[in-house]
Amino acid sequence: MKNKLLLLGLLMIFISAADSRACYSTLGKQTNMVRKTGSINAIRSMSTSRAAHTATLLRSGQVLIAGGFAGDQKSLASVEIFDPSTNAFSSADKMSVARAGHTATLLPDGKVLIAGGYNGNYLDTAEIYDSKTGKFTPAGKLTMPRSEHLAVLLNNGKILLAGGVGTGWTFLADAELYDPSSNTFTATGSMTTARESHTATLLKDGNVLITGGHRGRRAAITIYASAEIYNPLNGTFTATADLTVKRHKHDATRLDDGTVLIVGGSDERNLRGAYNSAEIYDPKTKTFAKLGAMNLSRYKLQGTTVLLKNGKILVAGGANRAEIFNPATGIFEVTAGQFETARHFATATLLPNGQVLIVGGYDNNTTVSEQAWIYKN
Repeated sequence: MKNKLLLLGLLMIFISAADSRACYSTLGKQTNMVRKTGSINAIRSMSTSRAAHTATLLRSGQVLIAGGFAGDQKSLASVEIFDPSTNAFSSADKMSVARAGHTATLLPDGKVLIAGGYNGNYLDTAEIYDSKTGKFTPAGKLTMPRSEHLAVLLNNGKILLAGGVGTGWTFLADAELYDPSSNTFTATGSMTTARESHTATLLKDGNVLITGGHRGRRAAITIYASAEIYNPLNGTFTATADLTVKRHKHDATRLDDGTVLIVGGSDERNLRGAYNSAEIYDPKTKTFAKLGAMNLSRYKLQGTTVLLKNGKILVAGGANRAEIFNPATGIFEVTAGQFETARHFATATLLPNGQVLIVGGYDNNTTVSEQAWIYKN
């Protein structure tokens, strides 16, 4: 019974809906029309419905799809491999344990670190996927159980894991480093505040930008406008300028010029408070500035904002349509094609051919999907 209650608690983290509405850019240009921005096209589905899973591009060009939770509200150990040459999925060996809300990070040697997550318990276990053998092997244990944390590969080859939720729904400020050379996790400096539903983005100077997020639940929730910078050289987090608006369940992507695009998210109202707003962080001035609005309000889109090879940004998650941000004009434009419903806690992965694989997630009725789509320019 305790595990069932804990699993229900995890699902409350992931569940609610995003409303979508047309809007106008603050740059004075109407953007609620489809332009030549590529299209979203359905392909053959995965074998399993999943949300809060991970999708990792392997050196082979294939994509490792791992874990998540299914329509029966059960965390998954199952794994699938997407092959872009056939646009099809095939089953792979399972992880050692079921995981949702975990992280998956491609290591410098081409292997994948799977860390933490939740399956009725908050997990401190980790494992390594080797694409050459197709097998998972144990990695060292995290310094503490954590789920809904973020993981970033640093320039020194180590992986930063920051924040999330731990045992007893404890919100974490703690951070740690995974060292592939020793297969161990060690503590590093803590964030200035505990955060879940935040973002973490590697900057060109090797530092990591952390933005927004929240702590607490329901009436006790506190959503942040604050941001901070992690410095790998001294292992410390320091505050930087605030976002232009408090936001959680948003996404962040570094652009070619080194600035960081922040999109979507919501306030305390979740469904009714989902944002169509966007902003840019400039690491030179260490400040955030407002951008023109997206066409659709969207949240729960973490990991579905992708830098394309042409320098534009695909914003794929959190709504029933995708859109493209053009840094040259500051305008968002809706793509052709659409998902059948809003996509919450889906994944989007840039493929070697420049296309983007979008899989899974759940809709406004919390129905988890096995569907998959390809974005083409």
